[in-house]
Amino acid sequence: MLEQVGAFEQVPKQDLLNRIAGLKNLMAAAKMDFALIWENVDRFYFTGTMQKGILIVPLDKEPLFFIEQSAERAKTETPLDFISVKNDKEIGEMLGNKGILKGTAGLELDVLPVATFERLKRVIGFGRYADVMPLIKELRIIKSPFEIEQIKRSGHMMSYVFRAAKDVVREGVTELDIDAALVAEGRKLGHQGFLRMRGINQEMMTLTAQSGFTGAVATYADVPIAGTGVTPAVPQGSSFKRVQRGIPVTIDYGGGYNGYITDETRIFVVGRLKELFKKPYETARAIIEDAAAWGREGVECTEIFSRAYGLVKKAHLQDNFMGYGEGQVSFIGHGLGLEINELPVITARHSRMLKEGMVFAFEPKFIIPGEGAIGVEVDFIVRRHGFERVTGDSIDIVYV
Repeated sequence: MLEQVGAFEQVPKQDLLNRIAGLKNLMAAAKMDFALIWENVDRFYFTGTMQKGILIVPLDKEPLFFIEQSAERAKTETPLDFISVKNDKEIGEMLGNKGILKGTAGLELDVLPVATFERLKRVIGFGRYADVMPLIKELRIIKSPFEIEQIKRSGHMMSYVFRAAKDVVREGVTELDIDAALVAEGRKLGHQGFLRMRGINQEMMTLTAQSGFTGAVATYADVPIAGTGVTPAVPQGSSFKRVQRGIPVTIDYGGGYNGYITDETRIFVVGRLKELFKKPYETARAIIEDAAAWGREGVECTEIFSRAYGLVKKAHLQDNFMGYGEGQVSFIGHGLGLEINELPVITARHSRMLKEGMVFAFEPKFIIPGEGAIGVEVDFIVRRHGFERVTGDSIDIVYV
């Protein structure tokens, strides 16, 4: 059993300083004079705390970190110095006195609400502005050794939950029965409780279990297997559908340790697997094994997708790959870190050379309309001479 952890390791100060220095380098190339880091995850990435406040990163001066709430807790979470303030009006006055607010401001325009943008512009004050999020995404794509360690611990948590699943999946239990039991197992180990996904209207369950037709129902979420959920108000996730013999149960689970997310999928079957699911599973397995055999630093993301799609075409499963009909998605892999949809993205269109320290989930999956879904998902760390699995777990179907 994975050892329970009561407290999490603070982000090393040097990591934070390196990130801020890296952001400044990218800002200089993009001709940004200062950045306002407001969004929770970005603020945590650069400071080690998510307490309410704003980080100001000037191009030619030391950063200024303001905390509105809660300063006492922030002291225990961040190794950086900060200034305690009551509201953002005080921030504006201090910045004005220091002469920092000149030139082009970098803002997180992908997630910054218009009302907040207008308030910041009015209270803090800036004229020209540009989107700093592309720079932050580029910075976050390469993980430090500290981050890799958090991801591996998240993976250990995930492995334990998948091992526990063998004793939970049974004929006649509902998807929600499986979901509730396994989420509880993760929480006992200190799982952070939910997964973060970047973007407006983007939401993600910690775990989804699908058995039969529910795995083939498309929804708004940008995922190949979403599930039906229990209500149109939350149209994804596990449902009251019961497990049947011979029908694969897909369990997609995300570990969450100290902010860092892992994301893998395994298949469980009561009895013998129904024949029509066998070729899709073997194709998914072949895609995983092929990528693991030749993937490494310097490989192009589009080449990974192309090789996978070649195996899909050979099996004549193009119509079922990564969804079906309007539910098909364009990717086979997505970056992992503090959010579940980071860079790199493994698609046919997004050209990017893989580099040491990138981490991504690789998920060849197939949808059979009216019948269900099957596939495998594993997490890879990019190394110079190959892909390193986050976990060493088997991708075999688990028969119960």
